[in-house]
Formats: sequence, structure tokens, C-alpha cells
Amino acid sequence: VQLQASGGGLVQAGGSLRLSCEASIDSGRTFNIYTMSWFRRAPGKEREFVASIRGRGGGYSTLYADSVKGRFAVSRDNAKNAAYLQMNALKSQDTAVYYCAAGAGIIASSRADGSAYDYWGQGTLVTVSS
Repeated sequence: VQLQASGGGLVQAGGSLRLSCEASIDSGRTFNIYTMSWFRRAPGKEREFVASIRGRGGGYSTLYADSVKGRFAVSRDNAKNAAYLQMNALKSQDTAVYYCAAGAGIIASSRADGSAYDYWGQGTLVTVSS
């Protein structure tokens, strides 16, 4: 699985951005089995979990970090092998490099654990100016 994240940029506080993560899947596997998640790393900080959407086996359930709940929305389009992160009401604290990650067979309690994921995109920079 190869992941390509895009959609980052410079936005003013209160604005919106939509990140995309396109997956290239090897033959024999289907995109809908993967849990797709977003993590971010702000300057000088550790990587942190942002949002997750499970695959078909998990009922496409979603999970959000408290810091983004109500402002961000994660979604997926299995026909396009893609996942998205709609970010609204952006704050300067949201400035970070955002990474998408994919993993198969991730249990619900491990969705926010980066070590549970096998595949990572290259990251896309989001800068929120205040």
C-alpha cells in the first residue's frame, strides 16, 4: 500500500481545508478493509492522533481526538481508494504536518496508536495564521 497525502496549505484562523489521502493497493486486497487515520506533528512536538475511520469490518466507525472533535470530519470513498479530512474552524494550534496512515486488522482500542499502522503517507503541511 502506498499513500499520497495532499491538500495542505496556508489558511487564516477560522478557515477550512480538506486533506486527501489516495491509496495505491496491491492486487488481492481491497481498500475497504483498511482503517484510515490522520495524525499530525506540530513543530517541536510529538506526533499525535487526529482522526480515524475504520474499514467495512468496523462499520466505518469514526474516532476523533478531543482537540478536533466538532471541527474536523474524516471520511472515505472506497470507490476512489481515498480518505479525507475536512478541517473547519481552524486554529493556530492546528498548524502541523498531517500524515495519513493505513492499517488492516486494527482493533478499535488501538486506532489512536501510531505503532498499529503499517503504511504512512509523506505528510502535507497545514499552516494556520492567526
